[in-house]
Amino acid sequence: MAHFSAGTVKEWSPHIYPELLRYRHRIFVDELGWDIPSGEGMESDQFDRDDTVHVVARDSAGEVSAYSRLLPTVKPYLLAEIFPQLMDGQSLPCAEDTWELSRFTARNSEGTQASRNFVFSPVAIELLHFSVSAAAGRGARNLIFAASPGMVKLGLRADLDIRRLGRSRMIGGHRLMAGMIRI
Repeated sequence: MAHFSAGTVKEWSPHIYPELLRYRHRIFVDELGWDIPSGEGMESDQFDRDDTVHVVARDSAGEVSAYSRLLPTVKPYLLAEIFPQLMDGQSLPCAEDTWELSRFTARNSEGTQASRNFVFSPVAIELLHFSVSAAAGRGARNLIFAASPGMVKLGLRADLDIRRLGRSRMIGGHRLMAGMIRI
């Protein structure tokens, strides 16, 4: 069983943040081959700010086994800044009660990367529920995201009120779409 926690950089001890960035690098750069900025074995971007909420799960050995990031939409966020075309011309959310879920990934019980098939991962479902709860605890009533179409399947398996906001598109060799979870 994974142990989940959520917080900002200021809410955690200093060693935790670099550990999360190393985990993100392993998953997104090393394993998935994303062409995103990284250095010194850590992945971060302009959306990793003091108000960013990081959701993390640790396995029984204390290793990071799942991660997601929560961003308020009243400041710059990934969907609005990088992937606005996924909204198919709809307005981009900018509201206190709407947050963004990004960098969502989970490892399965064998410790292998579950991002490619996370729809069937119990850890991914737990991470999604915990992320929704963490966002709700900070005032969110909606979570938007730019992700693979599998995220909608995962949300349905997790029994969440989830829907597409636009059609999926190939971007940088990855099929992506925008979606929303109503909390």
